[in-house]
Amino acid sequence: MPLIAIAPPTRYLSDYEASVRMVGGDPWTIDRATVDPATVVARAGGVLLAGGGDVDPARYGAEAHRAFDAAEPGRDAYEIELVQRALEEGLPVLAICRGLQLLNVARGGTLMQHIPEHVPHAVNHVLREPADAVAHSVAVADDGLLHRLLHDQLTDGVCRVNSRHHQAVQDVGTGLGVAARAPDGVIEALEDPDRLFCLGVQWHPENFWRTGEFRAIFEGFVRASDAGDRRQRP
Repeated sequence: MPLIAIAPPTRYLSDYEASVRMVGGDPWTIDRATVDPATVVARAGGVLLAGGGDVDPARYGAEAHRAFDAAEPGRDAYEIELVQRALEEGLPVLAICRGLQLLNVARGGTLMQHIPEHVPHAVNHVLREPADAVAHSVAVADDGLLHRLLHDQLTDGVCRVNSRHHQAVQDVGTGLGVAARAPDGVIEALEDPDRLFCLGVQWHPENFWRTGEFRAIFEGFVRASDAGDRRQRP
């Protein structure tokens, strides 16, 4: 049973843990105050970056928009180091919502800070309740990991997702490729094709753990983490 390190979200921690547990993973919610990123990477089979507040725009050389909603103090620095160390060691990474944005920034990318001011006629990307309410569709690129994972759930390459974000990827980070877009062009998923499993999605698949629409994402992640689990190494 691979140990899956979860960088704690702002909300819905139990959904992340249930999503990992239901496919055979052992969820480990990290305490940033007591466990450093090096220790996490040494113990875990995979790393899950969860949702939460906005990544500090200073991290990608921008000034904060008036809608900026800061994450918990110290969270950006911790999670950037965590994901960089995880990728250096070849650990599988699954990045969700804020996690996708942080992964992109950690790889040198940038963010649009408020979608309504960047994307004319944007679809609704902020539908908060209920957590699994469908907000819009996404078109999945047909040549990548995400498409392989969701193949059975796609209709003509499209699936329906929930959505709770006002920021999005702008310039894509080094080594990452676009794996899905919303109808308005907003990037909804990124992946690194050169790695066993490095995937970020802008929606919240964890909120569907009871009904299983995105179970395949967690199955693929935990399966890759089991293959790379290094807890038994000296």
